[in-house]
Amino acid sequence: MEGHSSSENEYDSDRELQVAFKKGLIKGMVYETEEPVKKIYNEVGLKDALSRIQSQLSWIERMDVTVDPVPPPKVMLEQIGGNPDDLEAEEDLHNEFKRESKFYRLAQAAVKEGIAKLCALNIETKRPADYLAEMAKSDDHMKKVRAKLQSLQVAKDRIDKVKKLRELKKFGKKVQHEVLLRKQKEKRETLDAVKKFRKGQSTSLDFIEKDDKKNKPHVPNKKRELKNKKFGFGGQKKRSKYNTKDSTNDVTESFKRFNNRGKANKGNKKGVKKRPGKQRRQNARNRN
Repeated sequence: MEGHSSSENEYDSDRELQVAFKKGLIKGMVYETEEPVKKIYNEVGLKDALSRIQSQLSWIERMDVTVDPVPPPKVMLEQIGGNPDDLEAEEDLHNEFKRESKFYRLAQAAVKEGIAKLCALNIETKRPADYLAEMAKSDDHMKKVRAKLQSLQVAKDRIDKVKKLRELKKFGKKVQHEVLLRKQKEKRETLDAVKKFRKGQSTSLDFIEKDDKKNKPHVPNKKRELKNKKFGFGGQKKRSKYNTKDSTNDVTESFKRFNNRGKANKGNKKGVKKRPGKQRRQNARNRN
C-alpha cells in the first residue's frame, strides 16, 4: 500500500507541474548543458613548436618518407566496387578491409621510394650471406631450445612410426584372416562335395578337377618354348659350374671327359688343312 501511495503522489506532483507550466506560472525548465569545446588551429604556433623540436639530421638517420598509396589493382576495384582510398564516409572508416589495403599499399610505395634513396646513397639493402644478427638470448639458451625442439621432433617421428606399424600389423592380420577364411571355405566346400558324392546325391567330380588344376604345374606357351629352345631355359647362370654332391660322387663322367679330350683334339687335327710354306706359295703364284 505504501508503494502504491508514493507512486500516486509522484504522478500528482508531475500533473501539478504540467498545469502550472500551461498557466504560465513557470517560465521554463532548467537543464544542465555542456559548453561546446572550442577547437583551436594555431598553424604558426605548431610550426614554431616543430622547428624547436626538429633535429637537423640527415635522411639516413631519419629514414622517413611521405608518399601516396600505390594505385589499387583491378581485382580489388571489382571486389569493392569503388575507390578504396575514399574513406570520407563514416561507414568507410569502419571498413577494415579498406583501411588495411590502404596501409598495405602505403607500405609498398614507401619501400619503393626508400630503396631508391638507399641505392642513390650507395647503401646495401640486402643482408650478406654470412651476416649474423646479435640475438637477445644467449647461445646456451638457444642450444637448449634447439635440443628441446629436436627431442620433440624425434618423439613425434617415433609416434608416427608406431602408428604406421600398428596400421600395417592390422592390415597384415586382416589379410591373413581373409586368406584363412578362404581356405576354410574351400575346404568346407570340398568336404561337402565329397559327402554328397558318397551318399549318391551328386555324380560330378568337379572338386577333384579343381584340386588337379591347383596342383597342375605351369606349362609355357609355344612362343616361350621356341625361345627356350633357341636361347636356353634361363634361370640362374652364376655358380652353375660349382661342384655339387652328385658331381663329386659321379667319377665316371670325369673319366669320360678326360679320355675324350685327347681323341677330340686328334680328330680335329686330321680334318684341318695345313697351310703351305712361303716358298711353295710363291712358286704357285709364278705358275699362274
